[in-house]
Amino acid sequence: MDLVARTVVVFFFIFIVTRAVGRRELSSMEPFDLILLVVIGDLVQQGVTQSDYSVTGSILVVATIALLTVAMSYLSFRFRSLRPVLEGEPLVLVEDGRPIERNLRRERITVDELRAAAREQQLRSLEDVHLAVLETSGRISFIPYADE
Repeated sequence: MDLVARTVVVFFFIFIVTRAVGRRELSSMEPFDLILLVVIGDLVQQGVTQSDYSVTGSILVVATIALLTVAMSYLSFRFRSLRPVLEGEPLVLVEDGRPIERNLRRERITVDELRAAAREQQLRSLEDVHLAVLETSGRISFIPYADE
């Protein structure tokens, strides 16, 4: 039972940390970020299992994480009011060709990064963008002005 309690605590701690880090950072991992993620995974494993290397302990930890993941997904599906807390909300970064500085600062995205993302979508400049939205997945969706 101790394994399950530690797993629940660590699960919610990781949930809070990933929400605090921000969507954009998680969607664009650098090699150092990947190594850090592996190290964190190892540290979490040590903290949860506390040298319990039994098969039963492993099954309990994996089952608890799976159950909590499914429960979070169900809560998000069933209760619309919880979605912003559990999944986040899309955030408008550009409207009518003008960056929204407050939202960029909130997500720690520079205008240069935004321009680079627009170029990756074959857009010459931000002035060509009707709307740019930071999705809950961390990707930026660009909606160009319609050709008339």
